[in-house]
Amino acid sequence: MAAGSILATRSITSAADAPSAEKPTAATMIAGKDARLVVHLAEPPEIETPLALLRESRVTPVSLLFVRSNQPMAGAGTLAPLSAAGWKIEIAGLRDGPAEIALDDLAGLEQVEVEMVLQCSGNGRAIISAVAPAKGAQWEAGAMGNVRFAGVPLAKVFEHFKIKPREQAQFLTAEGKDAPAKAGEPDFEHSIPLDDALARSMLALGLNGEPLPAAHGGPVRLVTPGYYATMHVKWLSRLRLEASETNNYHQVGRYRTPKEPLKPGAPFTSTLTNSDANWRMRVKSVIFSPLAGEKLRAGKTTIRGVAFGDGSAKIETVLVALSPEGPWRAAKIEHSASPYAWQHWSIEMELSRGKQTILARATDAQGRSQPLSAAADWNPAGYAFHGAHTIDVVVE
Repeated sequence: MAAGSILATRSITSAADAPSAEKPTAATMIAGKDARLVVHLAEPPEIETPLALLRESRVTPVSLLFVRSNQPMAGAGTLAPLSAAGWKIEIAGLRDGPAEIALDDLAGLEQVEVEMVLQCSGNGRAIISAVAPAKGAQWEAGAMGNVRFAGVPLAKVFEHFKIKPREQAQFLTAEGKDAPAKAGEPDFEHSIPLDDALARSMLALGLNGEPLPAAHGGPVRLVTPGYYATMHVKWLSRLRLEASETNNYHQVGRYRTPKEPLKPGAPFTSTLTNSDANWRMRVKSVIFSPLAGEKLRAGKTTIRGVAFGDGSAKIETVLVALSPEGPWRAAKIEHSASPYAWQHWSIEMELSRGKQTILARATDAQGRSQPLSAAADWNPAGYAFHGAHTIDVVVE
């Protein structure tokens, strides 16, 4: 089986395995969501956007945007915003300045808007699982979207409220108002490097020109463009400035990839020293047209897609081929104004009759590229897949 052919055969867990009369839809789970989205899990919600819908808009409508939450949050089953009245964010740890700020006080500060890719770090797990089973929702390629977050840059928040990190502070740890589903389970939190937080992060209050929906972390979410979505902590309630990463289970036991390649199927227990946190997104390309399994006519066909990375370097090339051996041809890239947004690309290629495999591979200006084999990314949790996107089509 070609690495990308898994995209034509959907494998959905939990909610999809229930009797058809009981199957929830995205629309019944979250008011305002499109019923055509794919439900992997009902609680907490894990909802994916099929590529056929994702490719329709340059900016992904909120109704079509994927959802991934780690813990339940009261009132979050809607695209309407939660009330900001009385909402406070505690500021703790290695800092001088106030111990908390009120969300109402942010509304009067100047906001910025950033177009960016929001991508679950488990996106593509189904492709990794085709090599050897990886635990978790079997996301295909649609646990992502290109959106516009608006909010107040964290550096400006610190400046305005006279919050000064102490010299020992190296990390920012964020917590939300959500809580574990079961008593005794570790509460969800994440740490990111403080330097990146001050350079990139915002306290997001809006999404696509509207108040930030409850389902996507509203009324306030810590958003760091170029980072995997798990680090964009929803329903933000507390920020801690610390000398080291949190040792919380969700930072150490989850959301990490091994520093050294693993043999597919091998066991792995992550630690702070043997693995990397799911911080900056790896360079990636995704084919939007044609779709896996699509029937095409022989002759010239335009192949389209998007490519993106962590925003620190421009996507320099996207190469497309009809076999791993090539020849590889360069696609035309339509660069977005934002380095954090996805970059559209296209190329016309001649397809002959029969089963055809199409591959796309992006490289950025720092030389970071995509491996040809999904095995190169394999890890037991299926995180941070960024192999060359590979699909099979039928040409008649």
